[in-house]
Amino acid sequence: FCTPCLQECLKPKKPVCGVCRSTLSPGSRALDLEKQIETTETTCNGCNKKMYLSKMRSHAASCSKYQNYIMEGVKAVTKEPLHNTRSFPNRFTFPCPYCSEKNFDQEGLVEHCKALHSMDAKQVVCPICASMPWGDPNYRSANFMEHLQRRHRFSYDTFVVGDYDADEDDMMAQVLMRSLRDK
Repeated sequence: FCTPCLQECLKPKKPVCGVCRSTLSPGSRALDLEKQIETTETTCNGCNKKMYLSKMRSHAASCSKYQNYIMEGVKAVTKEPLHNTRSFPNRFTFPCPYCSEKNFDQEGLVEHCKALHSMDAKQVVCPICASMPWGDPNYRSANFMEHLQRRHRFSYDTFVVGDYDADEDDMMAQVLMRSLRDK
């Protein structure tokens, strides 16, 4: 869960799980779920290698056959052909909003800002967010360092597989269909 969704689950007097609606105890670990994830075997949809669920995320990140499997799903739900990439902002490298040093990848920008600008209180525009289709290039973050730590701990490319124009409803329908087909 993302933090806002988890917070919604914890709001009621008796917090419940957002998936199964069982009672949640804030601050306690779901040891039974952790054990189930550690002991349940699955098969990679790309290379058919068997592994425990707990290892699947790291495997998926490095399995080229799995990446191809995901791209097939994305292509199946993309309504329009990919546009000329020159009309889109660069979403791979970013300038530092404080000192204008260029060509940082997302992780590099976070590390650079932590190392050199952690005490800078100047309000700046997040170059990562500004490059997204939903980003406002004029929005100045009140606390950019906190924003980096909370919002950019992961790369959006991990989740959108590089196609920011795929129709979200169609992608969800495709995922549901694939989950019913796949074991």
